[in-house]
Amino acid sequence: MSHKMPGIPFRHSATGTTIFTVMSGLAQQYNAINLSQGFPDFPLDAGLSRMLFDASASGFNQYAPMPGLPMLRQAIADDFANRYKLTIDPDTEITITPGATYGIYSAFTSILQRGDEVILLEPAYDSYIPNIEMNGAVAVPVSLVAPDFRVDWQKVKDAVTPRTRAVIINTPQNPTGAVWSRSDWDELAAIVRDTDIYVLSDEVYEQLIFDGHEHRTVMQHPELRFRSFALYSFGKVFNNTGWKIGYCIAPPQLTNAFRHVHQFMAFCVNTPAQYALAGFLRAATAEPVGRVMESKRDLFLSKLAETPFTVQVPTKGSYFQIASYERISDLPDMEFAQWLTKEHGVATIPVSAFYRNRQDDHLIRFCFAKKEETLMAAIERLRAVPVK
Repeated sequence: MSHKMPGIPFRHSATGTTIFTVMSGLAQQYNAINLSQGFPDFPLDAGLSRMLFDASASGFNQYAPMPGLPMLRQAIADDFANRYKLTIDPDTEITITPGATYGIYSAFTSILQRGDEVILLEPAYDSYIPNIEMNGAVAVPVSLVAPDFRVDWQKVKDAVTPRTRAVIINTPQNPTGAVWSRSDWDELAAIVRDTDIYVLSDEVYEQLIFDGHEHRTVMQHPELRFRSFALYSFGKVFNNTGWKIGYCIAPPQLTNAFRHVHQFMAFCVNTPAQYALAGFLRAATAEPVGRVMESKRDLFLSKLAETPFTVQVPTKGSYFQIASYERISDLPDMEFAQWLTKEHGVATIPVSAFYRNRQDDHLIRFCFAKKEETLMAAIERLRAVPVK
């Protein structure tokens, strides 16, 4: 007797597993050094580890309040007052989330309806388009301008239609490391002024910013603040990506809409980790992560110059550096990244994976958020890559 299975709807257009899973799996298979997926391979601060243990040992192991622990939300508000001179209400404007990607999805879910359009800037983090499509909306990509990946504001303006419901931006940007200026925010404000368009600002790398550049959060912009969700990640700040804890800052009306969704998905976030993060934020004893990561970037760039790879623009922020392999191969970037992993033992991410149309400029993305010995071992292997 045969059984007919009911159909399973596909909620988005992405196929297969993510490029990060593919390349990390390939790295493991070929015993390659993994400079593909964006996670540190060095330990987090010992004080933060102790705080997590202490919180659990002290009995803080049950459900936290839905918006997040009050002490953690207050610590975040104090941090923003200190770093950005901003007044954020911890009760009505901050929600703790199980990671920033979850926060992005929840923000989209709180505002999107079927048929809405969302503008995004490519190359872009690969969860944006599936998150948009799973909410029944349509992604409208706008390409950034290489090699410094500036925003062409006329293209953004031309992409706006009566169905545009949101724009999602990312600064510092993954994968390019580009950083928005005050004028970029002003240009966006001019485009969305007198519209019903919301802004999602993915700022997970806000503290990984180099060369004296300044991160400007959407919350600092007097116009945009009141139509924006800003998303953050503790994983990127404290080198604990596996904790999967982030937060969303938004004005009260948008926070209410966000929590309306959040309470029926995750409801709340890991309790002992929230206690640990609150205590660690208040102690403020860790070395600034931007300074640590800038030294890693500088080391990586200085040594990468000894290989056949070329860098046109040093990254201004994030974990990542884009490089060209034009002196090495004419292969498409996906094939080249696979070849580099298999034949030379270094895994990277092809930049075409960050475009919906798989635009291929023969660029790959390295993650330099690694121990010095990891970076130096990778450089030794990259030195051996032959020129064409």
